[in-house]
Amino acid sequence: MRTASGATLDVGRLALLLLMLGASWYFWDSPVLYPVKLLVVMMHESGHAIGTLVMGGSVDRVHLAMNEGGECMSRIPPGFLNMVVLYSSGYLGSAVAGAALMVATFRFQLGRAVMGAAAVWLAVMGVFYAGDPFTLAFCLGMAVALGLGTRFLPSVVVDALNLFLAAFTSLYALFDLRSDLWDSTRRNMTDAALLANVTWVPSIVWAALWSLLSVVLLIAAAYWSLHAKPRDGGGVRMPPVARARRV
Repeated sequence: MRTASGATLDVGRLALLLLMLGASWYFWDSPVLYPVKLLVVMMHESGHAIGTLVMGGSVDRVHLAMNEGGECMSRIPPGFLNMVVLYSSGYLGSAVAGAALMVATFRFQLGRAVMGAAAVWLAVMGVFYAGDPFTLAFCLGMAVALGLGTRFLPSVVVDALNLFLAAFTSLYALFDLRSDLWDSTRRNMTDAALLANVTWVPSIVWAALWSLLSVVLLIAAAYWSLHAKPRDGGGVRMPPVARARRV
């Protein structure tokens, strides 16, 4: 399907994305997806860790909880901008991860590279930043599983797993924003409330800003992933101590 800009909508990719989103939604409460949910929580906490390091701080430890909660303990230089980056990088980091997975798997088809990079990321988080045995065991266990998958699974299975993870991560990021930031009883315990305490900007303002940015980012990633400029001949290219937590 050709758009006015000359890009081509890949209907097959669109159908596959919708299928993956539907499967994520349908099996949302299945215990089979529990490790995947923890994986997305680790993306959230990794966002805080990256934000800390970018602003010249240091990460003390990261915790995952069995109830799908998480916490990143870090030290950053004082300053308004540093605080904004630290607390914003969790929810926005989840959305960035979902968008990056979508683009890498749908547009660039980097199946094994994506899975291998995820294994390395989890190993690094576990070895250097895990603050308790559960977090360490989860990170290293998932790193081994993804590493073995990268090495031994057929390409078609690797691609299918990455496509599902891209769709699930995007959906989870949006659900996270909805349940955490727009439920007033939960928002008072999230990064939005923590940031409001140090910036005097109401938590609802941060919730609105993060939600808007995340939705725009994910829509843009989906559009770019599902459209491609035609090649010559008409083919389609397939290519102090700061605490940040979620509940």
